[in-house]
Amino acid sequence: MKIAVDAMGGDHAPEAIVAGVAKARDQYPHLEFLLYGKSEQISKLLTDQTRIKIIQADEVIGMNDEPVRAIRRKKQSSLVLAAQAVKSGEADALFSCGNTGALLTAGLLIVGRIKGIVRPGLLSTLPMIGEQTGAFNLLDSGANAENKAEHLHQYAILGKYYAQKVRGIADPRIGLLNNGTEPHKGSKITQEAYQLLQADPAINFVGNVEANSVLRNQADVIVADGFMGNTLLKSIEGTASAIMHLLKETIMNSGVSSKLGAVLLKPAFKQLKAKINQAQYGGAVLLGVKAPVVKAHGASDAETVYYTLGQIEQMLKEQMIPDLVDYFSKLNQVEKNKVIEEKSK
Repeated sequence: MKIAVDAMGGDHAPEAIVAGVAKARDQYPHLEFLLYGKSEQISKLLTDQTRIKIIQADEVIGMNDEPVRAIRRKKQSSLVLAAQAVKSGEADALFSCGNTGALLTAGLLIVGRIKGIVRPGLLSTLPMIGEQTGAFNLLDSGANAENKAEHLHQYAILGKYYAQKVRGIADPRIGLLNNGTEPHKGSKITQEAYQLLQADPAINFVGNVEANSVLRNQADVIVADGFMGNTLLKSIEGTASAIMHLLKETIMNSGVSSKLGAVLLKPAFKQLKAKINQAQYGGAVLLGVKAPVVKAHGASDAETVYYTLGQIEQMLKEQMIPDLVDYFSKLNQVEKNKVIEEKSK
């Protein structure tokens, strides 16, 4: 299995990317890595190039580049060349820590949508409190500003497959992000989505989930439109960061007894930090395209890159994308048969 890597994407590229790839290479002997970027810079960082191939890319798509324009104009960029490798079959998955919009555009325009998927969505994994699985999936977490009810229904299917294949949950609970738990709450779109999800026997739908309950083991997968999903994601990330900062600041500004107490509680603080560390769950996955396309945070370090590559390895090993293609192919055929039957009446 080969993973095409945008080695120049991210705040700490190529150093963090190369270090993370090297660690993943040592951990997963069946993986090969194609690193696209400035060959001279990358090769200096590698002492062992076993199962790692460096491909020169003369251009780099920056964080501030306009996504669609950058993909169309920077044909020799590390991101575009990596995406082309996936499209041609030279690589099986695409990974980047770079420009999110550009990666999503490359996934849609170059890698391509799975037939039957109306609008691919971005899936993120976030920690939960007081449960066994440790996390929940949020989809769409920012790929689309607007969605229809049918998109949310498809997100439930996509999220279900991810939770089964990657996280090992046999029958994942699917929730709908809303401003109330009652079926009649929310916008017209969420009300329609509620009915679609409730009527689908293949989905273990547990109803609406409010934003203040998402961390409390209400569902394994929570579906939302991209605007609401991204707002929730950023709110959780910002709150976690603020609490840790406030806790540290309060201890440092308090007396000696507080500082001594903090020393005694240091192991507990480490456990808390590990619990809310999103990096351990990998990156955000663009679900609905023909191959794994995964985005890690722009500020990712080598450890985060390593975890994300392990996430991709699991997706490839479990054949998640081929299974999705097969599912939607059969679904499309059922819909076609229905149309033919209606016309024949």
